Amino acid sequence: MNNMLAIPKVNVKNMTDKEFFYGHKACAGCGGSIAVRLALKVLGERTFAALPAGCMSAVGFIYPQMAFNINALITTFPGAASMGSGIAVGAKAIGLKDFKTVVIAGDGGTADIGFQALSGMIDRNDDVLYICYDNEAYMNTGIQKSGLTPYGTKTTTTPTGKNLPGSVTHKKNLFEIIAAHDIAYAATASIGYPQDFINKVNKAKHTKGTSFIHVYASCPTGWGTPTETSVDIAKEAVDCGLIFLAEYENGEYKLNRNPKNFKSVNDYLAKQGRFKHMSDRDIEIVSSNRDKKWERMRKHWLQK
Repeated sequence: MNNMLAIPKVNVKNMTDKEFFYGHKACAGCGGSIAVRLALKVLGERTFAALPAGCMSAVGFIYPQMAFNINALITTFPGAASMGSGIAVGAKAIGLKDFKTVVIAGDGGTADIGFQALSGMIDRNDDVLYICYDNEAYMNTGIQKSGLTPYGTKTTTTPTGKNLPGSVTHKKNLFEIIAAHDIAYAATASIGYPQDFINKVNKAKHTKGTSFIHVYASCPTGWGTPTETSVDIAKEAVDCGLIFLAEYENGEYKLNRNPKNFKSVNDYLAKQGRFKHMSDRDIEIVSSNRDKKWERMRKHWLQK
């Protein structure tokens, strides 16, 4: 069990002024880059990072303007977790102390293409933090549907039309799938609640064994939202209940936010170009799925 009382707190007042991810070529308002910047400021300079194909590797490794000011490398698309495992055990084998290994991957590279390696890493309980920045599609290659694309989303592989609502499937329950491995520590987060995200990265930093953070990260390019609203829209996703903030450790789930009332799902969807086509029936499907998920979480996670 983690001794959280011994873990130093991190906030904007005591966070380092050093930057470990800057000068990148991400789109204006990129939520993924915000997540990476915050995470690395918590993890610090003694960090090894492995990134598969995706937005962050595409915008962070453009020679000669390398955006990572730590030891970072690009991995194969399905093998980021395997590479992370290798880095962690290799560094330990040569006697390195006081370091952390992190894998940073998108939703497609995590929930789909990279899941097998991730599952194996958790099974071995390798001392690696895996961060999934979830912008809800394969944005780097042209906005294709991933396993974490929500119902009704318009992407290049889920077009909309008279009889087509966009994506016909809901997001995978990735957090619960990861928790089902009985992982040392797992959490969900959003760039809309940065202090909560920072706290969870800090907890994962001090966790021995595999830890996992699923952070909701907006994408103005793929979502059809103004660049200046990226943090606000990620916060609104939590406030309307479509994204939840939770943790899993010591075999138990914990809801970090359990609101009595949700803000309007309709208002959240209406602000994004990818959902402009949605009918009242489509919005009701989204709302109904949210309500069922929360009913189940409250019943099983809060029963103690």
